[in-house]
Formats: sequence, C-alpha cells, structure tokens
Amino acid sequence: MDAIRWEKGVLYLLDQTRLPLTEYWLRYTDYREVAQAIRTMIVRGAPAIGVTAAYAMVLAAQENACKEDFLATMSQAKQVLANSRPTAVNLFWALDRMERCWTACGSNLARLEEEARTIHLEDIQMNTSLGKAGAELVPDRASILTHCNAGALATGGYGTALGVIRAAHAQDKVSMVYADETRPLLQGARLTAYELVQDQIPVTLICDDMAGYLMAQGKVDLVIVGCDRMAANGDFANKIGTYSLAILAKHHNIPFYTALPSSTIDMSIPDGSHIPVEQRDGDEVACFARGRTGPAGVRTWNPSFDVTPHQLLTAAITERGVLYPPFIESLA
Repeated sequence: MDAIRWEKGVLYLLDQTRLPLTEYWLRYTDYREVAQAIRTMIVRGAPAIGVTAAYAMVLAAQENACKEDFLATMSQAKQVLANSRPTAVNLFWALDRMERCWTACGSNLARLEEEARTIHLEDIQMNTSLGKAGAELVPDRASILTHCNAGALATGGYGTALGVIRAAHAQDKVSMVYADETRPLLQGARLTAYELVQDQIPVTLICDDMAGYLMAQGKVDLVIVGCDRMAANGDFANKIGTYSLAILAKHHNIPFYTALPSSTIDMSIPDGSHIPVEQRDGDEVACFARGRTGPAGVRTWNPSFDVTPHQLLTAAITERGVLYPPFIESLA
C-alpha cells in the first residue's frame, strides 16, 4: 500500500480525506498546491509529509530552473512548504536535505529528483528495519492497541507503528489489533482500520474513550503508537490522545512504545516543551461527518498533537534498534 507516487515529473497523492469510501489520486505539478495538500491533510503523517515535501521541491525546481535567481526562488518555495504544518520534524528535515542538494548541484533536475527518490526509498527501508526490530518486542498471540494512523499511508509506504504490527503479524504473533477511532478526524477509523482490513490483519475498531476499560478487561498486551517529533530527552509529540493512552498504560502496567525513524528525532530541542503543537480549525471538533454537533458560536480547543513525557515511555523503536531509558543517552 502506498499514498505517494512520482511519475515522469508529476507528483500523485492519495487523497486521505476521502478514505475509506473512495480511493482517489490527485495530480500535482505546483509546489504551492502540494503545500495546501499538506495543510488540509490530503497527505499526513510525519514521514509522508517529509517525502512529499522533497518531491514538492523538485516541482519548484522544474518551475524555476531557467531563472537567474534560482537559489532565491527555491528558498521561497522551501519557506512556503515549511509553513504548511509546524509539528512534524520530518518536513523540515527533508527540506533541509533538499536544500543541501540544490545548493551543491544548482538546477540539475535529475540530481534533485534522485535525492527526493532516495528520501522516499530510505523511509521505506527505515520503516521496514524498525518493523523487524519492534516485532521482537511483541509476545506470541498479542493483542495490540494503537492510536491514529502510523502505517503505509503515513509514511513512504510501510509504516512505523503499523510497520511493527505488520512484521509481527508476518511472524504469526498478532491475535488482535485494537484501533482507536482518533477524534476529531478519525484517522484510526478511516485509515488504520482500512489498512489492516486490506492486509487481512485482525482488527477491532473502538471509540477513543473505550481504551481504559479495554485495558482493565485485560485485553491489551502492549500499546504501539507513531511519533511526529521526539526531543533529545525522549519526550515526543504524536496525535492528540496519545498522552492519555500513555497514562492509562502506566496505570495498568502495560508496555507503551513509540515507533519512529531517526528522521523524526530532533536533537536540537532538549525536551517536549520546545515542540510546537499545531492548533487546527475548531470546526473539526464542533462538526462530525460534515454535520454540526456543537452549537453555533461554541468555543473550541483543537490541538492536533499532544506531548507524552519520556517517563511514560517503555522504549522507542527505531531502524537502529530499540532504545531504552535513559533516553537522553540512548538517543544521543
């Protein structure tokens, strides 16, 4: 399964706002439209945003290759994309990497395209490797709880949290995956459940507020979630609701893991208080299924992410292996 395709100088994105009802691919030749696709979550998930931004810079280079002020126009395009979403560090990691490329090779489109493809391929390879590493943590006949979508749709094509689940399922270790619906945009219901059904991995969809009772019933062996940015001490941002799950897992003595490629680690910030948390439109909270559920004029609060303290994290699963506390040492 994939959500990002590059063919003959054109970027194609699977419109994730239409899933699971419709699989619809959108065609992009303008980096500005790609920035809007990131903002509106046509493409989402930290690794996928990074890969998409890399290809968007190739589109910018195609547009500006013959201009005398090529470097200046590329910097402007980079800023447009950097402003699309603030939390996922992979976006800035990919843009910086592409900038190093165009600074070295100028308007060499073949070289820029090669770099974007390399970023895409490396993401798949990293996720495959962390999936294998994480599968070693999964006991036989495990019931796994996950939150939001950290699968092929959120990455270059394999998945982080779902990469671990895919690898464990291939080893016949997975008895059941419980997928939180993940309000307000239902990425767990619309995307994670969709991926797992497509892959014929057993999945049960639950409402977000059922997770604690599910744990109390002894139906969860471990929790695995994704990550959009991890600080140097192991604090990490993930979809809103992750922090609550970590507290519930701690109370019920259930291992709580996050799975992430090293491109998601931000060693420039010491802890989670430095992670910018995106605030989104309040209508996402006050509306449901395109109908209003909150009264007109009601105040809303809609952070897209929360930050989970490293003290609640059992281990971080990366392509370089499983990292344990103290994270400030293992991450370094």
